[in-house]
Amino acid sequence: MSENVQSAMFEILKKIQAKLSEHDKRFNAVEKRFDMLGDLVRKQRRDTAGLLVMAKSVTGNFAGELAAIEERGAAPEARGR
Repeated sequence: MSENVQSAMFEILKKIQAKLSEHDKRFNAVEKRFDMLGDLVRKQRRDTAGLLVMAKSVTGNFAGELAAIEERGAAPEARGR
C-alpha cells in the first residue's frame, strides 16, 4: 500500500512539475511582450518630445514674424500723426 501511495505521489509531482514548466513558458512570453511594450512607449515618448520641440520652434518663429508685421504696420501710423 505504501508503494502505491509513493508511486501516486510521484506521478502527481511529475504532473505539477510539467504544469509549472508550461506556466514558466507563458510567463516568459508575457514578459517579452511587456518588454516590447516598454520599448514602444519609450520610443513614443521620445517622438512626442521631438514633436513638442518642433512645435515650440514653429510657434516662436510665428510669434516673431507676427511681431515684425505689427511693427511694420505701426510705423506708417506713427508717421501719419
